[in-house]
Amino acid sequence: MAEKIEGLVGLKVPTDRGPLLDGVLFCDTKAPADTVLIAITGIHGNFYSNPFYVNFGQTLNAGGFDFVYAQTCDAFGQIQTEDWRTGKTVVIGSQTEDFNDTCDDAGSYVRWAEQAGYKHIYLAGHSLGANKVIRYLSQTRDPRVERFILLSPANLSYMTSSTTERERQLVKEYMATDRAEQMLPFALMGWAPCVARTAHQWLFEPILNNAHTEPDGDFSQAEQVTHSGMLLVGTYDNFTRGDPTAFLRNINDHMPTASKNELVFIPRTGHTYQQKEQEVADVLCETVARWREK
Repeated sequence: MAEKIEGLVGLKVPTDRGPLLDGVLFCDTKAPADTVLIAITGIHGNFYSNPFYVNFGQTLNAGGFDFVYAQTCDAFGQIQTEDWRTGKTVVIGSQTEDFNDTCDDAGSYVRWAEQAGYKHIYLAGHSLGANKVIRYLSQTRDPRVERFILLSPANLSYMTSSTTERERQLVKEYMATDRAEQMLPFALMGWAPCVARTAHQWLFEPILNNAHTEPDGDFSQAEQVTHSGMLLVGTYDNFTRGDPTAFLRNINDHMPTASKNELVFIPRTGHTYQQKEQEVADVLCETVARWREK
């Protein structure tokens, strides 16, 4: 289910529940690869806000690997797509995202890669996408995925810390009065308009709140991840409560595979790798090449 667009391959990946997810495959059609890195995007983590995905795709292609830019339900506020079960147009997006769909979304891309014939599948995620990878692997332990790459996981407690007590109370009031699917009169975190149900998941539910600064945070999901892989963060990342290095080490310390995992710190760059996009792309390509040879 793909169409050519500007030299790349646009993907329409079917989920079990119905909506098609938009992705982009970076590949060399003249030299088919047996290895793919799938990168789950974060909230509003589209090509416009995160141009580093182009570096990732082009660099991996030059190394002989395919790359998938994998949107789930929150790359934009609203995304018009099709429900393959009904043929009807539906709207998904960060405004109405249900974090409980995480495993369906990530699993749909893995299933697509398996059906496409890849022998080696690596699953990455950036920002909230990294939290989704933790969630997915903790729930499924999917044997089709060989290794993971967590790129700048999101500390949800820190991201939502600017939400006022009045705003938090309003979310609870909407949920308690059958208004879960109504848009809130304020933008969550000051920039993410959403319905009350989605805000409630951000603020009060542990579904994706799985990466913490505190050593005694809820790491029950990370503790269930049996895959090994790589964790990467920029040393100026402002979504980590001030200490990106300690944040990343704390996540890894709670993983059963901690001694096998690689930790990479990209100096003097932030959450979206400004001015270091190519350096991160090179790390990804070198890592995949090394894993592929083992």
